[in-house]
Amino acid sequence: MTVRVRRPASTPSCHGGSARSEPPRTGQRIVALAGNPNVGKSTLFNALTGGHQHVANWPGKTVHVARGRWQLHGGSTPLEVELVDLPGTASLAPRSPDEELTRDLVHDPLNRPDLVVLVADAAAPARSLYLLSQLIDAQIPLLVALTMTDIAASRGTDVDAAALAAATGVPVVVVPPRRGTGRIAHGAASGGSSTDQLAAAVEASIARPVLPPPTGITWSGADSPPRADSTSDSAAGSDSAAGSDSDAGSDSDAAVAEAAARFGWVHEVLAHAVADTGHRRTWSDRVDRVVTSPILGPVVFLAVMWGVFTLTTRVAAPLQAGLDRFLSGPVSDAAGRLLGLVGLDGTWVSGLVIDGLIAGVGTLLTFVPLMALMFALLTLLEDSGYLARAAFVADRVMRAMGLPGRAFLPLLVGFGCNVPAIAGTRILPDARHRLMTALLVPFTSCSARLTVYVLVATVFFGSAAGTVVFGMYVVSLLLIVAVGLVLRSTVLKNTPVEPLVLELPPYRVPTLRVLTRGVGIRLAAFLRTAGGIIVGTVTVVWLLSSVSLTGGGFGTVAVEDSVYGNVAQAVAPAFAPAGFDDWHTSAALMTGFVAKEAVIASWAQSYAASEPADASTPGTLGDHLRTSFEQSSDGHPGPAALAFLVFLLAYTPCMATIAAQRHEIGGRWTAAGVVGQLLIAWTLAVAVFQIGRLVW
Repeated sequence: MTVRVRRPASTPSCHGGSARSEPPRTGQRIVALAGNPNVGKSTLFNALTGGHQHVANWPGKTVHVARGRWQLHGGSTPLEVELVDLPGTASLAPRSPDEELTRDLVHDPLNRPDLVVLVADAAAPARSLYLLSQLIDAQIPLLVALTMTDIAASRGTDVDAAALAAATGVPVVVVPPRRGTGRIAHGAASGGSSTDQLAAAVEASIARPVLPPPTGITWSGADSPPRADSTSDSAAGSDSAAGSDSDAGSDSDAAVAEAAARFGWVHEVLAHAVADTGHRRTWSDRVDRVVTSPILGPVVFLAVMWGVFTLTTRVAAPLQAGLDRFLSGPVSDAAGRLLGLVGLDGTWVSGLVIDGLIAGVGTLLTFVPLMALMFALLTLLEDSGYLARAAFVADRVMRAMGLPGRAFLPLLVGFGCNVPAIAGTRILPDARHRLMTALLVPFTSCSARLTVYVLVATVFFGSAAGTVVFGMYVVSLLLIVAVGLVLRSTVLKNTPVEPLVLELPPYRVPTLRVLTRGVGIRLAAFLRTAGGIIVGTVTVVWLLSSVSLTGGGFGTVAVEDSVYGNVAQAVAPAFAPAGFDDWHTSAALMTGFVAKEAVIASWAQSYAASEPADASTPGTLGDHLRTSFEQSSDGHPGPAALAFLVFLLAYTPCMATIAAQRHEIGGRWTAAGVVGQLLIAWTLAVAVFQIGRLVW
């Protein structure tokens, strides 16, 4: 093997180099954003695509990527490209399924993007340049978008865009600070708005696809495409042990030599393009000493999360009340009048529309203020840079469970929704780490449970509702740790433990534009996912509660005498040791197996009560709940309510989560997880009630 290092070019090459050998593809052009994690890639993607984006698997891959439409310029024939936000990766030597996608795309001459825009962090240029060297050698049209130049300046680092373009042979576009008013500079040029300059650079690169001169650093190893003449598995199996060991040792030596050569190239480029006046101690460094401290860090994290949930429960209540009054009043009345005009007032159709569909959609819509506020607060924490510090703080606990520190990231996503969290386990390189994390994600308390927490906590604990809700999230964290320790010492023994390598992003003040778009994307995904499930579930519940087992008329039977009521009554005795063996509650838990968002709607239907107009004054439904829990617990409603909340937290989240688990870890492990969650939930609920009734 020969490793060669090409000296950086002395002049920029914006249009020189070799053209692509394969013919350009027809149809919409594809531009992919690549880069290391935490370099501003997703922020740039959101800014360019706005609301014209969606998340889906890449064709032929089980990897979710964000895709959106970006119109490059106006005029009579505007050019629109499909912008793809590839998973963050440090190199083209993949260590996880997500990272494999980037490697496979740039090495696939038929399906790779028309242009790869490498988003590079000006505050830490070396790590981006290593990836750039690999992309250059992959012979794909490239453009560098330099971000965080303001952070770099505050740290004493000055990146010369023109010199960087000259040293690498790749056009460089400087993306100004998110809150800044500066203009993008393409190489040494300037002028025009930032969007126009970036669009012009991308359009030029697409119109005249140019390959930068190769670095000359080559190696047929992990970051290169499979060769057509590679030895088959069966043939490889006939090699002698000594030969295999020799090949392994040779590959290892080659990888080290290749990495050393690339870093040499990186340092040479840095010498030409980067002036470093020395690291300055910033206020960010001083804050990090506190929030990443092994003692104060966890305290800060718990305080932040307590503030999030307390603020959510107090601010969202009046907004929910207003929406509920509007839907249960004017909307329901208008629907009744319209049905009356066509002669359907008082019929089963009226019951389905008003008590089923409108009630179901109304239940979903009353969640919107709660979800929007929660998503806004989580977006603030994420975009400010704090969540990366939270992952650093959690590393010690993750390592105790046998998981790498970055396993905290999909677990954190699970507190929003379990489904993308399970998909997010793909960032973990080891299959056993992915399996363990996917089994732990259902114990993270997703946002769908939050609405039920708020209602029950308000009904039974009054002004302490916010603290009770926060306590449920603490219980969720404790469950994750406990189950993780059990898994590590039993079925997943001897899992490898990796050191945490995490680049802490700079602290930033989130912009209103980023905040609103982040909330909008998450809220739309919640409504798309939950909308169909809730409407379908509520409709099925209404139909089952309208059919009698004793031969009564359709739609005229009492709920407790219906098919729905009889099944719930058969299940209820199982919850007697936990203090809530009431059929209304068991019915709600059954519908909660489909989607936790439907629990409150199920209660309202089975009690034939109105939805709570205000979470702080639950009204008729709250009165029914207090009466039922008082009777089922023999006068201990508080412990029974806590037991119910614990069961709701620990048992199977929803059918969508089960489907995601089955897709990621297979049916056998998914079934084992469901059974384990039910057993843990029932055991904990019984323990909470039995201990609570003795001390309360």
